[in-house]
Amino acid sequence: MRLARPRPRPALIATLTVTAAALGPLLLAPPSATADRRPPPVREGSGAVDGAAMTPASAARRALSAPVTDLSADVGGYPREQVLSADPENPADKSIKLGLTPYHAIAPKLNALQRLGDRVSVEVAGRSAGGHRLYLVTVTAPETARQARAQERMRELIENAPRAAAEDPAVKKTYKTPVFFNNNIHGNEWEGTDAALKLIQQLATAHDTKTTDLLAHSRLYFNITANPDGRIAGTRTNANGFDLNRDLLTASQPEARAMRQIAIDKQPAVMLDLHGYVNGTLIEPTTPPHGENYEYDLFLKNSYANALGMEAAVNGLGHTPAKDGVEPVQIPFRDQREGWDDWPPIFTPQYAAFHGTVAAHTVEIPLTVNNSAYDTLPVDELRRRSAINVDVAGAAMRATLDFTRSHRTSLVADQIEVFRRGATGAAQVPVSAETVPGVPGIGPEDVYTTDFPRAYVIPAGAAQRSGTAAARLVDHLVADDVRVTRAAGAFRLAGRSYPKGSYVVDLHQPKRGLANVMLADGRDISDKVSTMYDISGWSPGRLWGATVEPVRSGSLSGVPLRDVHAAAHVGHVAPRGDLRLRLDTPQEIAALNSLLRDGVSVRRTADGSALVPASARTEAVTLARAYDVAFDATKASGGTALHRVRVAAAVTAGELFALREMNFDVVPVSTGTLDAGFDWSTADVLFVSSGLDHSALTPSARSALDAFLGTHGLVGRGATGAALNAAAGPLAVRPVEGNGDANGVVRVVNSSGPVTAGAPDHTFVYAPLWFTDLGAGVRVEQSYATGDPLVSGHWRPSADGTGGPAAAAGRAAVVSGPGAVLFGTEPLFRDHPKGEFAQVGRAVLTVS
Repeated sequence: MRLARPRPRPALIATLTVTAAALGPLLLAPPSATADRRPPPVREGSGAVDGAAMTPASAARRALSAPVTDLSADVGGYPREQVLSADPENPADKSIKLGLTPYHAIAPKLNALQRLGDRVSVEVAGRSAGGHRLYLVTVTAPETARQARAQERMRELIENAPRAAAEDPAVKKTYKTPVFFNNNIHGNEWEGTDAALKLIQQLATAHDTKTTDLLAHSRLYFNITANPDGRIAGTRTNANGFDLNRDLLTASQPEARAMRQIAIDKQPAVMLDLHGYVNGTLIEPTTPPHGENYEYDLFLKNSYANALGMEAAVNGLGHTPAKDGVEPVQIPFRDQREGWDDWPPIFTPQYAAFHGTVAAHTVEIPLTVNNSAYDTLPVDELRRRSAINVDVAGAAMRATLDFTRSHRTSLVADQIEVFRRGATGAAQVPVSAETVPGVPGIGPEDVYTTDFPRAYVIPAGAAQRSGTAAARLVDHLVADDVRVTRAAGAFRLAGRSYPKGSYVVDLHQPKRGLANVMLADGRDISDKVSTMYDISGWSPGRLWGATVEPVRSGSLSGVPLRDVHAAAHVGHVAPRGDLRLRLDTPQEIAALNSLLRDGVSVRRTADGSALVPASARTEAVTLARAYDVAFDATKASGGTALHRVRVAAAVTAGELFALREMNFDVVPVSTGTLDAGFDWSTADVLFVSSGLDHSALTPSARSALDAFLGTHGLVGRGATGAALNAAAGPLAVRPVEGNGDANGVVRVVNSSGPVTAGAPDHTFVYAPLWFTDLGAGVRVEQSYATGDPLVSGHWRPSADGTGGPAAAAGRAAVVSGPGAVLFGTEPLFRDHPKGEFAQVGRAVLTVS
């Protein structure tokens, strides 16, 4: 408990509604005229994002194929000016009503800013899922090409040779501190963009000593709008319905990949992520739990100091509750006990910390202008609020620049120290009053550290569950700037033998925290805090389908390792005979659906794999290259004929995206679309997890749905899928709902049936469900492990003592029967648990 700290001020918060009881010990005031109550965790499947799952397939195709822009290329010095083409004027842009800058006006403004002098440069960092340009603006004093190359060499030295960088006088004297302002990542939290444009103009034209000194010793990077799709549409999410501030670890969306590349190539020491709306303005650092893989002592030292400066600047604007409806600033670390944490690496500031950012903040500006306020308040009031929000965001940015200018040397030194600890395998430094002087109220509840293994091995050959999954994981690690090596020969490590071609991730590397946060199991923190803001467990190491083994001790000096810049291709096609395609990964399901789309005759065996005739070898070669999958020789025969499946899907945005990633032909449906009259002859299978309420349908729509389910298959997930099965489906089961806030990585036991045969022995849950009282013909495809199934995350029993992990242990998690499969797990959650996707793909094929 944070008893040594002041209790929270009576002035909270923001965008959505939630009861005070759901937030545990957070002290909440009644909502005022300028603020709603504090928002609950926003997860896919909530009412806030149901409509986003109606997105067109074109947005998914763009997201899956969008290239990553290299922002470190040698293109000369600064400025790097370019003339941006204009976008068509869009009078429907939602920012216009607020008196803010519509997306189509940004390019002309950036062109004008570049003409103001020699300090402003514009790059296109990529395109959004909706096809809009992502603008990265750099503001700095002019640099020759030679000076720019020297800056890049010093940046690389800081990361790759931190000990040398710490002693290099050129780094101390001439390295420009990188600062990153990320704006508008939630599309309907607009004002950071406008504050950035105003600040860029001021910096471009000011010639006072403070500004010239700042720009001589800093590079300032502005992601003008991280989510142009949402800015235009007035939605939190992008064109695929994704909350981009939950996607940084998975990077399924092009906007997240652009932000990832900025973090890698620009290596900011300081960053702000501008959000809304929390009254008074909320400025991180956060409450516990704190990410255990950070160098948190360095992070807290700088983030708290910068937060105090931002607080003074924002409060110094003179806004008051009586005059403007604006409450004083709150800093969660100081003013709250829990409920606004930095535990998961999915948020932009927390992700940036793994790339050397030692002062990183979410800043929630104060006055609500989105959602119901946007639709109900007078335009004049909305514009009054937006103008105040722009001022507040600008004050936070300017204070951050002041902090950067006055602490340049120590910020760079602390970034170097982050990388030095990683490269040398140094111990983390627990936070305390002694290790982080000047930060009040540090207690044992703030201490989160981890025991880094010596390395991770992703074995090759028979020890690897899936070569395709392993290659995908390795490519993801490399894309995140995690160093991966590959063994040129067989080797032994910590008493175990590994074959040639195995991948080794040495945890003595500058970004060891990022490597570990991806590959470790994580931690069960159920007993640490009573409430969490978002997910508490994640693990590409466990959930992406590859075999990953931690090595706790030993030396790598004798292992024949070579650096990896991309995973070795594993795709191949047997030279003769019929072919077998395992359906264990999303790529294999995608390849199968491509074959079916092209009319290839494919059959499915009892273990769930696909038999492809020798006559389709040419098509198989193309798909093996495209998806990096293996078509092995087989002498098997028989099986069930497969056909192209069209899925009617009432699902979350993440599930819709994952289905399309697997090349399923998907038509989104909902209660509304069925009531409007849906042609069921166009569908083969119904997949339901969200947005379809059988009892709310019109009589004719209900009758049509029931008739469809009488002859076609159902795949259901979660409470919504189970409810539809109970109302109209074929499976005789009793669903039991666990704690709705519970989430994390759990251990499971799979059957040998066609849905989960060969699946990983871990999966992901959010609001877990299990099934009891199984009727005749119901098969258990997967069950929760006995004992405590939770490996990492937050899963407590509900207030009445039910719904905890002990109640789920040994119970059926996935069940099937004639014409239906029901999931109590989240195998497609936010496009993250890649190794679980095939379970849904197999389920769709099974019931079709």
